[in-house]
Amino acid sequence: MRKILIANDDGINSEGLAMLAAAAKKFGEVWVVAPDSQRSAMSHYSTFWRGVDVWPSDFPVDGVHAYVCSGTPADCIRLGVIAVVPGGPDNVFCGINLGYNIASDIQYSATVGAAFEAAALKKHTIAFSKEYDGLNDVTEKYIEEIAARLLDEPLGHNEVWNVNFPGCPLSECKGVLYDCKLSEDDFDIIGYNVTAKDGDKITYQVDYKRTWEGSPGTDLYAVVNKYVSVGKVKNIS
Repeated sequence: MRKILIANDDGINSEGLAMLAAAAKKFGEVWVVAPDSQRSAMSHYSTFWRGVDVWPSDFPVDGVHAYVCSGTPADCIRLGVIAVVPGGPDNVFCGINLGYNIASDIQYSATVGAAFEAAALKKHTIAFSKEYDGLNDVTEKYIEEIAARLLDEPLGHNEVWNVNFPGCPLSECKGVLYDCKLSEDDFDIIGYNVTAKDGDKITYQVDYKRTWEGSPGTDLYAVVNKYVSVGKVKNIS
């Protein structure tokens, strides 16, 4: 039986993780290794200079082997592949992240960072993300169809599939766009605002603006125009 490892960056209690595990059960035996708490925007950060704890966890989806990890999402992947899943997984799923991972977002994303860790370990990997809006109809409609299509679709060296579900009701979704490229537009760091001062210590908060437009054929264009975006992203050559 196919073995599927799932990790995320929103933590073991994330609704998106449970949704993905439930969908993955249609394709094989599911193993979850997820952080004990929120680990978003950690990119590919990995733990090397201290120990990382892993322990069994209750999980809301029956039949799933679930474990909690004290480390980062990338740690969850490496430990899952090497130590937790007997013989290693055949496929890796990451997500479902609550918030898009498109355009320049992916350089910060720990969901995609975890997926890149799996790719480095030569595992066929799909990263899933959705708009942080509480709407799940589009995800539930298309996730199994997309997973079935991508599970055995070839990927290049250090490549992963990247799927983003739009933030809209199912009645407004226009379908799935495949082969989406990364948009070059998304957000720009404007600078930093001073939010507090304590003697010589100053607290800065990043200030940025988002661009909700994208060229046709890109992931940003797809989600803004209420399509599911599916494309490949590559870590390093």
